[in-house]
Amino acid sequence: MKNKIIVLLIVILVVILSIITLYKLSIIPHRQYTNKDFDIETYISNIDKDNDGIDDQTDILNNVKKYIQTRPKYQSKYYNTGYPNDEYGVCTDVVGFGLKDAGYNLMELVNEDIIAHKDRYNIKSIDKNIDFRRVRNLNVYLKNNHISLTTDLSKIAEWQGGDIVVFKDHIGII
Repeated sequence: MKNKIIVLLIVILVVILSIITLYKLSIIPHRQYTNKDFDIETYISNIDKDNDGIDDQTDILNNVKKYIQTRPKYQSKYYNTGYPNDEYGVCTDVVGFGLKDAGYNLMELVNEDIIAHKDRYNIKSIDKNIDFRRVRNLNVYLKNNHISLTTDLSKIAEWQGGDIVVFKDHIGII
């Protein structure tokens, strides 16, 4: 009796894992939403900073999707190279890699802004390898260098894939 229960549990587990795998691979049909489903016009940037033939908005979104597919484990670590080079990362790294592979080196951009406007950042000692990986610093940088979007979750039409959003202690990309 005990062996039958174990075999049954293994069979159930295999079936569940198979269904999950087929769903994630889109073999099992399921609804995938686009901007059209919400009557949102897709924004196409007229800038292509890295000259790869892909507009920056789309490039950033594609780079973020590529980075999160590596499934980085959440852990805040210091890197002498600035950008994580292992299987770990934090929310700011999603933004950093999304921008970096589109031609924008967030580490350099934030460092230059901190040097030029240190009074805005409330930083005692500047360390370009970590400063761009702190949400509070990115929030200051973005507020002073980019267009602000709403954080009202009911106004989704104002957001596009590739947009950066800061929520209190976290940052992400739509």
